[in-house]
Amino acid sequence: MAKETGRKLIAQNKKARHDYHILDTYECGLVLTGTEVKSLRQGRASLVDGFAQLDGGEAWLHNVHIPEYSQGTWTNHAARRKRKLLLHRAEIDKLIGKTQETGHTLVPLALYFKDGRAKVEIALAKGKKEYDKRQTLREKQDRRESDRAISAARRRQRA
Repeated sequence: MAKETGRKLIAQNKKARHDYHILDTYECGLVLTGTEVKSLRQGRASLVDGFAQLDGGEAWLHNVHIPEYSQGTWTNHAARRKRKLLLHRAEIDKLIGKTQETGHTLVPLALYFKDGRAKVEIALAKGKKEYDKRQTLREKQDRRESDRAISAARRRQRA
């Protein structure tokens, strides 16, 4: 049996990129139970309400929903339990300093398998104001329209 390589995405938090300015990203390992890993391998998870918190020099992931494993028995896990994040001490110390600044938080962006191990990408983020969200949507829409116009011009040029 060949060893699994590469990155296999399980869940993504698109709303986080809309609601926050992403300042920095970190890749973390996760401490999981066997049934959680099996549930993730089925591609089932939700990061929507998730957040990370630094507590006593350790990083914890809260409110990430990994549903119970369907073939699990009484050993099944709780769906929304807090899970420990595996980070280097220097990264944790840096994050402790940054999150104490006003308005900064840690949000999960993606949950994936990398070379067979479950990883979560967390971001140091600052909340956006309503007008920032509208501005971001407007820029995205303008970029899309300009790309369409350029591709339409190229099609006309070829014909």
